[in-house]
Amino acid sequence: MIRVLIADDHAMVREGLASVLAADGDIDVVGVAANGAEAVDLAIELEPDVVMMDLSMPVMDGIAAARGIHDAVPAVRILVLTSFTDRDRVRRAIEAGAIGYQLKDAEPSDLRAAVRAAHAGHAPLDARVAGILLPDRATQDPLSAREREVLALVAQGLANKQIAHQLDIAERTVKAHLGSIFRQLGVADRTSAAMWARDNLPET
Repeated sequence: MIRVLIADDHAMVREGLASVLAADGDIDVVGVAANGAEAVDLAIELEPDVVMMDLSMPVMDGIAAARGIHDAVPAVRILVLTSFTDRDRVRRAIEAGAIGYQLKDAEPSDLRAAVRAAHAGHAPLDARVAGILLPDRATQDPLSAREREVLALVAQGLANKQIAHQLDIAERTVKAHLGSIFRQLGVADRTSAAMWARDNLPET
């Protein structure tokens, strides 16, 4: 069971999110906060797996709250849920410790998937937000040569076992490389990583 804390200043949004997240039975909303300060206090008290964090809140905004939670209980994954897509706000949220960034018009199933991805240590970014971040990451060339080889084969549609055979490495090593690739690119799954590869790796 994934334990989630919801932080949003609108009661209807909090109630709606709690209902949406509980739909599949594997996510338990253990607390709700109406402002950033409450979110920090409850995160310290409850130690949830994931905090779903609005950015625009009274008393303390979501970015300050994310920073406070990240400093106090760094194991907690912070997933931003907001309507803002401006570059500065996205970057400040990620720098404050948020692992993912979703928009409020997302489909319910996508929100549940984002919570699961954040809990697993991946970085679930809405595609519109990834478009803000990925070009800069690409120019920094964050991947190692081996990671680029693995990613190129993912983009060709190969499964982990096939990649392991082609590169003569263990399948668990492929999985480790993929985890690193997902984190560095800020994507949550193979499809998103493959899309990044097609745009940024000349050999694909």
